[in-house]
Amino acid sequence: MVGRTVVITGASAGIGAAAARQLRALGARLVILGRSPQRTAAVAAETGALPVVADFARLADVRRAAAEIIDACPRIDVLMNNAGGLFPAQTRTEDGNELTFQVNHLAPFLLTGLLLPRLSATPGSRVIVTSSVVNALGRLDAHDLDRAQRRYQQFGVYFDSKLANVVFARELARRAAPGWPTATAVHPGVVESSFGRDTWFVHTFYRPLRLVGARTPAGGARPLVALATRQDPEAVNGAYLHRYKVRDRFFTGRRARDTELGRALWEYSAARVGLPG
Repeated sequence: MVGRTVVITGASAGIGAAAARQLRALGARLVILGRSPQRTAAVAAETGALPVVADFARLADVRRAAAEIIDACPRIDVLMNNAGGLFPAQTRTEDGNELTFQVNHLAPFLLTGLLLPRLSATPGSRVIVTSSVVNALGRLDAHDLDRAQRRYQQFGVYFDSKLANVVFARELARRAAPGWPTATAVHPGVVESSFGRDTWFVHTFYRPLRLVGARTPAGGARPLVALATRQDPEAVNGAYLHRYKVRDRFFTGRRARDTELGRALWEYSAARVGLPG
């Protein structure tokens, strides 16, 4: 990874920070994004990364962060869309979007779109999206993507956002023009971290997860780093990986392969974040 630039979101803790450490050991130049100024600065100091503070609950922060990255990086070899959240109550952001869906999907969609020219100018670039095996439980509806016609469910929204990660990666690959980056969604495994710490479910089940072998953040980061260093990214362009193995049909639902849903999600997302379709 010497001479290559990797941008990692959600890198102030958890698997994002672990991925930064592993990629730094391989010689990569790092840009890390995090919501906490203190934690982001601490990881940056440890890894020699450029720290960028951004709260994905504010799309204005995403636009500012993208401008900082473009100014600082003449090339971007890897964009690792790893930031995500699971929130205990229904909340609308200042941008008018449901909080979980914005943080997990719309903000990464916007960041990718804003960085796409720089990614496309870098040969062999790639976009990696941290999804989850729970994408198979997602129920995205092309006619109700904002869930306005459905009762709010904390986990239902989260499952939808993880399905959106897979659909987004597939659609980015499908729309690829010459020079565009490859795109891959990946489930890193069950990882013991601070993710979802404010929810009763995670709070209750972390201890049992430890007993059945939940991975450390370092273990969860390894599949992401493997994708960042893979010699044949075209072989997994548009794919969903369950850690290291392609599992497009075994661990994804039918909706993940719905081309019409991919188009609808792309157009809806572009409209919500202010990008051309």
